[in-house]
Amino acid sequence: MPVSDEVQIEEVCEVLGGLVPAIDGLVKQLSRSAAPPTEAELNAIVDSDASRLLIARDADGTIVGMLTLILFRIPTGVRAWIEDVVVDTAAQGRGIGQALTTAAVKLANENGARTVDLTSRPSREAANHMYQKLGFRARETIVYRLEGRVE
Repeated sequence: MPVSDEVQIEEVCEVLGGLVPAIDGLVKQLSRSAAPPTEAELNAIVDSDASRLLIARDADGTIVGMLTLILFRIPTGVRAWIEDVVVDTAAQGRGIGQALTTAAVKLANENGARTVDLTSRPSREAANHMYQKLGFRARETIVYRLEGRVE
């Protein structure tokens, strides 16, 4: 289902009123273990050349979704990574996740990215279906994670 004319996708260029509590609420829906970012941490994201924070606003200006796009250069080219895609539970099913992801892919392309990667838990069936519909394909790879401090 396409996003209605009443939902707008925008890149956050400045951390202004209402953004911190809105992001707080979305992060709590995304992860039970992650602490929502502070205002200073959101400013660091917005001020970084490597990250782009995209939000979706409904007709009354309420933030109903977000996505972070990471852009970085490696020896083989510019890469892009999508993280922390979340749409408010009350706004799901309206195409907002698809609109956010499409906007991120367009932004990645405009910045010369050769590929756009993301991960998604298998339990997020609707999200996985949406990514496949947009052309993302599962890769044969192993994702490793080291938790805690590196000594």
